[in-house]
Amino acid sequence: MAKKNNNKGRENLKKEEEFEQRIVDLARVTRVMAGGKRMKFRACLAIGDKKGRVSFGVAKGADVTNAIAKAFNKAKKNLIKVPIVNETIPHQVRVKFKSAKILLRPAKKGTGVKAGGAVRILCELAGLANVTAKILGSNNKINNVKATILAFKSFKPSKKSAQPEDYKQKLADAGQQKIEKTKTMAENPKEGKKSLKEKLKSIISKKSEIK
Repeated sequence: MAKKNNNKGRENLKKEEEFEQRIVDLARVTRVMAGGKRMKFRACLAIGDKKGRVSFGVAKGADVTNAIAKAFNKAKKNLIKVPIVNETIPHQVRVKFKSAKILLRPAKKGTGVKAGGAVRILCELAGLANVTAKILGSNNKINNVKATILAFKSFKPSKKSAQPEDYKQKLADAGQQKIEKTKTMAENPKEGKKSLKEKLKSIISKKSEIK
């Protein structure tokens, strides 16, 4: 039993080591109860592996370590994948969440991360090397984090970033088809002329139908 528990502990440590943790916000909050005020700590924690996976968690605890541990566990359950194309984002995006407004733009190589506050933390943890961002609305850190996560979710992954091997294979197949067509045209020019005539006839017929 002791060996099994040790193995589980090692696995958990490995999982924790995969993700880098950054505290976005740490605040002391109070709740008014019947007997008086109850003090707690609220932690907003961002995690990421710098390979496209990123998340955040907000939790309260009796002390700081307890709040951070709870936030980390919450963040692990809500991981998202950010599509990265040439070390930047696929396209520009503008997102609004409550009073927070975020603008993210792709950047050229060598630009770096031009962003501030919570947006910079999430971009760095996601592994984005070149990106420009602007906080246009509120300076509320938690709302800015949520807006940035919504922006990351809104990206449409390109064919290159999602399946690079399949994309290369498709390009190779398309190139091969073009080569075969040119060969057939060279060997049998009459057949090539026929195919062109058929295409022209179909275009003319479609135009006549529209009229």
